[in-house]
Formats: sequence, structure tokens, C-alpha cells
Amino acid sequence: MQARRQIQRVCRQVDNSQRHKQARGTPSGDATHIVKIQNDTTEKEAETDIYVSEIINSVENEPMHKKKFTDVILQGSKCTMEVDTGCVYSLISEETFHALWPTNGPPILPCEVRLVDYNKKPVDVVGACFVKVHYRKDRGKRRLIITKGHRASLLGVEWFEPLGIQLTGVNYATTDSLQSVLKDFSSVFEEGLGKFKGSPISFLLDPKVAPIRMKPRPVPFALRPKIDAEIDRLVQQGALIPVTRPTWATPIVPVLKPNGEVRICADYKCTINKALQEHPYQIPAVNQILSTLAKGKLFAKLDLAQAYQQLPVDDAAADAQTIITQKGAFKATRLQFGVCIAPGVFQKLMDDLLSSLPGVVPYFDDVLIGADSMESLTERVRAVLQRFADAGLKLKKEKCVLGVPSVDFLGYKVDANGIHPTNAKVKAIHEAPVPKNKQELQAFLGLLNFYHSFLKDKATVAEPLHRLLDKNSTWKWSALHEQSFKDAKRLLSSDSVLVHYDLHKPLNLTCDASPYGIGAVLSHTVSGGREAPIAFYSRTMSTTERNYAQIDKEALAIVAGVKKFHEYLYGRSFAIITDHKPLLGLFKNNGPTAQILSPRMLRWCLLLNAYDYELQYRPGKEISNADALSRLPVNTPDFQVPALSEVLMLESLPSPPLQASDIARMTATDPVLSRVLNWVWRGWPKISLKEEFTPFEKRQHELSAYKGCLLWGNRVVIPKAGQNHVLKALHESHPGIVNMKALARSYVWWPKMDECIENCVKSCVPCQTNRHAPAKAWVHPWEVTRSPLSRLHIDFAGPFQGQTFFLVVDSFSKWLEVVPVASATTHAVIQVLRKLFATHGLPDTIVSDNGAQFTSSDFRAFMESNLIRHVTTAPFHPSSNGQAERMVQTTKDALKRIIDGDWNYRLAKFLLQQHITPSASTGCSPAELLMNRRLKTCLDRLHPDLASDVQNKQEDKFHKNAQTSIVRMFEAGNSVYARNYALGPKWIPAVIVEATGPVSYKVKTADGRVIRRHVDQLRSRLGDNVCPNTEGNHGQFGLQGDLTPLAFPEEEIPAAEQTVDVPEGLPADTETNPQGEVISVPMERPRRVIQRPRHLEQ
Repeated sequence: MQARRQIQRVCRQVDNSQRHKQARGTPSGDATHIVKIQNDTTEKEAETDIYVSEIINSVENEPMHKKKFTDVILQGSKCTMEVDTGCVYSLISEETFHALWPTNGPPILPCEVRLVDYNKKPVDVVGACFVKVHYRKDRGKRRLIITKGHRASLLGVEWFEPLGIQLTGVNYATTDSLQSVLKDFSSVFEEGLGKFKGSPISFLLDPKVAPIRMKPRPVPFALRPKIDAEIDRLVQQGALIPVTRPTWATPIVPVLKPNGEVRICADYKCTINKALQEHPYQIPAVNQILSTLAKGKLFAKLDLAQAYQQLPVDDAAADAQTIITQKGAFKATRLQFGVCIAPGVFQKLMDDLLSSLPGVVPYFDDVLIGADSMESLTERVRAVLQRFADAGLKLKKEKCVLGVPSVDFLGYKVDANGIHPTNAKVKAIHEAPVPKNKQELQAFLGLLNFYHSFLKDKATVAEPLHRLLDKNSTWKWSALHEQSFKDAKRLLSSDSVLVHYDLHKPLNLTCDASPYGIGAVLSHTVSGGREAPIAFYSRTMSTTERNYAQIDKEALAIVAGVKKFHEYLYGRSFAIITDHKPLLGLFKNNGPTAQILSPRMLRWCLLLNAYDYELQYRPGKEISNADALSRLPVNTPDFQVPALSEVLMLESLPSPPLQASDIARMTATDPVLSRVLNWVWRGWPKISLKEEFTPFEKRQHELSAYKGCLLWGNRVVIPKAGQNHVLKALHESHPGIVNMKALARSYVWWPKMDECIENCVKSCVPCQTNRHAPAKAWVHPWEVTRSPLSRLHIDFAGPFQGQTFFLVVDSFSKWLEVVPVASATTHAVIQVLRKLFATHGLPDTIVSDNGAQFTSSDFRAFMESNLIRHVTTAPFHPSSNGQAERMVQTTKDALKRIIDGDWNYRLAKFLLQQHITPSASTGCSPAELLMNRRLKTCLDRLHPDLASDVQNKQEDKFHKNAQTSIVRMFEAGNSVYARNYALGPKWIPAVIVEATGPVSYKVKTADGRVIRRHVDQLRSRLGDNVCPNTEGNHGQFGLQGDLTPLAFPEEEIPAAEQTVDVPEGLPADTETNPQGEVISVPMERPRRVIQRPRHLEQ
């Protein structure tokens, strides 16, 4: 298929708001003709405005969406043609051709051009002719296409350049007088940098601030040649001068343009902006500007090219503006973008230059001109251009607007009828969509509540909306809610809420972003700290913008708000309010620009550097006004299809599809099919036929002929000459071999058709480069390991639910270790493996994928130092490390299902289950193969034999200990010495109260305390009975007999809560006396000095 060329007409209708959006500095759309080209970038800032300059014979005050015509002399005859920027060719209808030249017209020649209209319907072309064209001073022969029917005569783009019609230039020229003015001052619109001829600009620096010299910032190697080339160009222009010992040195911030070139900007906010004293010049008030333009009926707007850089600075200021680069230091001889006082300096100069001219108002780099007639406007434009020419200043031709009936400025529209507020300020409110759920309604009511002090009837108007938010109410939007919503929007856009812009009041720009929209509110801070809105702005994000990170979305809201309200914000200080705290570090206006930024964020930082702002943070609940706009944005589609009009879509079409007549013609000339067709009509010969006729001879009873075409059943037999064409048609949507054969068998046939189809698909480059992978090869198994931990398979899992895990699998036992790690790094891998090796020893082999953690030099050194063989799998083939990959999936699935507890609990629960569960491949649990034993779990307690075995073992151990050791026993009332662990002597007298176990007793001390002691912590006191060691039955605790009365009255025993427990099992030394009795011997040790801890004294 041939390459297509498609041409569209743009800007034929005013309502094409997105593709043909009005640029800053242009008047309203009803008086301009704008073609906006959108480059393939992610934000609107890369757009370029191109204006159609030649609007011929246009009528004053005529809206731009009407068609524009010009008279052209064609072959001596006058023809009125429509100037069409969407049509490549110039054409006239056959009817117009005969009207222009009834006789002796230019000869009509065959034409290969195929035309289709906007509905893709073909336009019949009669032919083309070459005519002598006379337009202004141009004379020459041009090609003219003739079409059938009655159509308008179009002057296409093909003729624009020869006739001197340009796609760039002054936007709107209405009369010959203005054209004459532009011609007289063509030097003002020439390319190149202008230079102001007046006194150079001086800076007033604070002497208390020492000069700041910063080092050059590193730049990417790929940008260095482009930066050097741009510096050389600026040096050649005289804008930069090399210096060796600069007093000031400001680092540059290179920005890559969409065309690949580099723009050099300086980060002056970290150097001279700290020393520059505030410029005292006052920006003109809005009412002053409006009063100057109020009596005008026609207007013009002029835009200066590279406004600041047209102003030279003196040597001291040039030294202060010195930039430092990798190539060296260069002082800037022109006023630079980013210098904080530049707006005030430029405004003062423009006022001094133009203030004496009537009806002329300069506003930064724009000059507004108003007049009551075209003659007056022409004279005023001439006077302004004369002063610019005398001053050496140059204008940006494509941004200038001349002879328009109205102009917009700071939210007001100025025309012949006076000054009117525009609806643009409250468009975001008027066009806010109806809430679709409670969350969006809550955001809208938050906007109402934010301005409740300005809304007297808010409670009454919004009552139905508040009822929808009741806890028990269901969402059902009714006519009552619709009316309440409209009334609330009317309240928000009323004069009681909106205030006029005031240069002397504090100015705020509140911005916010939702997942799908951005919103901004421009407001003044009035009495009581309240914020009174000036204008609202919102729009939906484009498809690309919705994929931004949240920080980029919040930054986009700020940049879009600043661009929208540029005329309000530029040249004065204001506050930007956001609820995204990370932006405070990126968009800080009193520090250097961050060195590591995305290209998008870097462009936005440099854009904001031109403004005097303070970025402030507020929680989201305190900026509900901007939040509501971002959640209910004005719908702004990515693009709009132009309205249907008399516009031709011209393209080079592929060859038309074959028809039955074409098949019949090819069949008649085909050496094989022509004879077969003849035999079908007249009968087959009885002789043996050549090999090429064999397929047809086998089907001779199924072949037929119709209208010169040969048919096999219902399928058309395609001649040799048409087979490639049919194959292309069958393969137009790039089906596979099977589908293409099935499609072909429904319509056509020829010998070896299947083989041709296979070759067609196999030779199709797009099909082959995008086909599926071949059938997977048989997975070659790893060598069988014969011992535990001989070969380990390792891998990372995650990030999974905010966690990253390192997995180790033993190929022999299938034992799995899962360790949470902070990051997937080589250091983390080595730390985990070291602990594992400390427990289980070193493996022979470790298998991993080709991740950077496993191919680093540190990991290789770790493997070599431990004599471990490291094997990596094939790149992008995870199944080669199947054991680890399978365990990753198993781990993730298990952790998804275990929802109770923290990560440690969930992971331990899963690992225990994995270690005790028999593997399908080995038949044994990983614990049995690795440790040669089963791990004991709660499930083991379920078996009765195991419970009895445990009890029997415990009883046997008790009796064995009783038989092999000497047990001293006491009875209640026996006098004893008890071990003392408090202050005082080591042994204190006591009396046995009761036995609490086989070898433990409660005793009562002399001070009335009841404490518990082990038998090893008790000694008999002389004169008291000690129960002999017997082996008889002593009841539950081996005790019998009556208790001897206590040495003290029973009523003196303190309450149970005074009992002091001492741990059992503390040792007591014993020895045997001459009679064979076992007695305890106290362990004596030196007394120590006991002091009160110091922290208790404090």
C-alpha cells in the first residue's frame, strides 16, 4: 500500500476549542484564525502557535469562522477562490472551467490524483490543466485540477509559496493601509535579536550581600556538544562575553527543546536575586488600562520577541549576570530571564517609550492599541512601530494581532460596546459537571462551605444536596437536586462572591489535582483573613497526563493555574497554595534548582522562575475550593474532530480492488486459464494434457464459466496476473496462515493456492516480527542431588504488599527459607546467606537468575571466597530456575490467604506448614529429609499413643529420680531454717505451714510472712522432728501423719497476698554426718555493702 498523505482543514469553526485554543496574547476566537500544532509531547507547553497571515479582501468585523476569498487571474480570466489551508491542491469544478473559458480554454490532461471528501467518498476528477496565474506581482504557470459537479474553487497550499501566501506572520490584516504599515516597518519583524538603543540597564545590589560564585553543575555528556554550540552562537551574537575571573558566577540549567536544541537558562535565584533590591516601579492598574481602551472600536495587540534580552545592561550588571559552565564563565550583556527585577525594569522602559501615545497601553511584553476607526488604528500602529524601530526593538510577527473588533484583558472584554466581564473567570463553575456519587457531591459542597461567609442563602439553596449525604440516604439524583445544584453554582458565580482584581491586595493561587482533573482558584485575601475569589479554572487531564505520578499531577495543577492567570500574576508577588508537601522542596523560590529532575519538572521549574511567588502548604481539608474544582473539572477532550464543511480530504489512495471485469480481462489473456475457459465452453479434449492443466482436468466437472470468469463451484479462479493482488487483499488485516486459508477458500481458488498463502504469511515482515514465540522446548531437568543443601536455588519475591522477600530452596529436601529484606541488593543477599551457612553449612552450588544482585562483583567474590559454584540461568527464561520461581508463586499465594497477624506471624505460620508437609516429588517432608526427623507440631498431640507415651516417660523419670536421690521431707509444724534472699542473715528461722508439692513448702517466718521454699532451701532446726526417708505411700505429695502445732499463734499468719514466692531449684549444699544422716550445710560468703541506687534518690 502506498504511503497516504492526509490533509485536514483546521480552525474552520470557532468551537474547535482544544486543537485551536486561543494563545496567550491573542484576542477572542471570533476575530482570529489560529492553527495550533501539537507536538508529540506530554504537556501543552510544547505547542506552537501558527497564524494564517493572508486574509484577503476580508470585511471589517467579519468573524473568522467565515470563509475567506481572494481574486486570482487565471489564464486572463478573473476567478474568485477560497483560501483553503486544508487543501493541498488548487481546484475548480468543471462548471467553473467552462464558465471561465467557454472557448479556447487550456487543454485538460489526464490526472492520477485521487480525491476523497471528509466522508471518504471519492470525488470524480476530470483532469488537470496548467494555467497562467497572475496574483499581485507573481506570474507563472501553475497546475489546476478540474473536478466534476458544482464545487467551490479552492486555492490550495500548493500555490501558497509561489504566490507569497505564508502560514506564519501577522495574524489578521484587514486593509491595504495596515498592509502598507507592516511593509514600511518590515525591519521591526525581521528575525534576530533586537537591541535597545537607549541607556543600558543598571542593577542596584545590596552591598551587605557578598558576591556568590558557584561551581558549574555537571551536565549529561550527550548535551555538552549542544550546550557548547549554543554558547558559541550567543557569543557570536554578542549576548555572552567570556571572562576569566568573574565576581559572580551562576550555574546554568540546560533545557532540551522539542526540536533537539538546547536553551540555556541561569539559576539566578541562588545568586544575584538575593542581592537585588526590589524595583520600585508600579505596574499599571487594571482600571487605568481599561479606561485607555474603553472608547475603542478596533484593536491591535503587539508582542515583543525575546523581550528582556533586547535590553543591554551595563558592565556591572553584566558581571552580576555571569554564568558558569563547563566551558568557562561568560558575562551576559543583555537582561536575562530569571532576574527578579526584570519585569519591573521592562515595564518602566515600555511606559517611558509609549506613554505619550494616545490609545496605547504597554503591559510587559504586550502592547495594546485601541482606536475608533481603521484610519486611527493604522496611524497609532504606525506610531508604535516607528518608536520600536527608532529604539531598535523587534516584534514577534506570529504573535501580533491587528484590526480586531475586541480584545480580552485580565478577565474583561473590551469592544465597541464598552467593557464587559468575561465568562472565562467562572467557566469552571458554570460548566462543572453534575456529581455522580457522594464523594463528588461532598467535594462540591466543600467549595460552597469554603466561601460560606459570602453566601447568604447557602443553607437554604444547598439543603437538598446535604440531604443526599445523610448516612441512611441512598444516591438518587432528582430534578430537585439538579435545581439546587444549578442554584448553588449561580451563587458561587454571583457578584456577592467574586471580587475584582486589585493590584494592592494580597494575591493567592490555590491549586489541587485529582486522579482525573486539575483545579485552580485565584483569590484576594480580604479583611478577617478570608479569601475572596477572583476567577476559577479547571479542566480534565489528557490521557497522557492521567498516567503522571501524583507529584507531577500536583505540579501540573500549579503550572496550568499560573499559565491560565499569567496576566494577573506576572510582575507581582503572590502565594501558591498546595496540599502536596513534597513540592515545597522542588519549587522553592529562594534556593537553587534541584540538579536531578525529570525534563518535564525541570521545564516547569524554569517557567515558575519568571514569577515572584511563595509556595505554601495547607492540608487538603483547608483547600476544599481547589479540591472541588479538580474533582468536578470542565470536560476538556484531548482533541475535537473539525465540524463538517466544504473541505476536501486529499490522499494518495492505493490501487482499487479487483472487480469481476478485471478478472475476466486477465483470464482472457492468461495462457492457461484462457484455454481452460474455452474447454469449459466447448468441451475438454480427449488427448493427454500438459502438467499445468492437470489441476483443472481433475475438476473439469466442477468448473463453470460466467461473464468471462472461470468458477470452481462458487469460488472464482484467479489468473496468474491477479494472484498477488488477491493475496494482498486477503492479508490486509494480517491474519495467520489458517485464517487466511479459510478466508480464501470462501471466495477464490487457483492451483497451489495454499502454498502461496503460506509463503505470503511467512514473508510478511510485520507478521513475523509480531508473532507468538515458538512452542516451548522440553524443560531439561537439573542433576539429581544426593544430599541436603548440595544445591540451593535463590530468588527475590516482590515487592509484594509492600514487602520484598529473599527465597532460598534446597533442591534435595525442598526446604524453603523466606527472609524479609529491606531492599533487593547484593548486601542483603550476602547477609541472609551468611546466617543460613552458619546454621546448615556451605552448599556446593547456588542457582540464580541474572539479576544485578547476583551478577555483581561483590556476590562473585562472596561465592569464590566460600568455594561455591554459582550457576545463572538463561536471560529472560525464568523457568530455568523453576524451583525458586515456583516457590515465589507458592509464597505469594499463601501470604495472600493468611490474613491474620503481622508479617512475622504470617511468614512463620506458612514456613512451618511448608517444612512439615510431604513434597509431591520426594514423598517426605522437607524437615525429614534435611534434619532426619519430624518437627513436632500441635497436630502430634491429637494421637492418643503419643500422649500416653509422654505421660509414662515423665512418671518413669520421677520414680527413677526418687530412687537414686535422697529426699528430705518435712511436716506441717516442723521448725526449719529457710533461705533468706532479702536483707539480713542468710538463714532465718521459720515453721512449715503446708506442703505445696513433692519438694516445695510454704513456711511462716518470725515476722509473720508466709513464703514458699524448695526443699533445698530449707534446713532442719535442732529439737524438731525430721521425717525419715521412707519409700512408703505419702499421699499426693508423699506426706502423712498429724501436723505439729505451729510455734506462733495461727491467727498471726498474714494474708495470702503477703506471701513471697522464691524460685524453686536453687541449690543447697548437703553432707552426711557420722550417723549417716544427710544434713544441709549453709554456704557462707563475705557480706557485701548494699547501697541505695542513685536513681531512687533522684
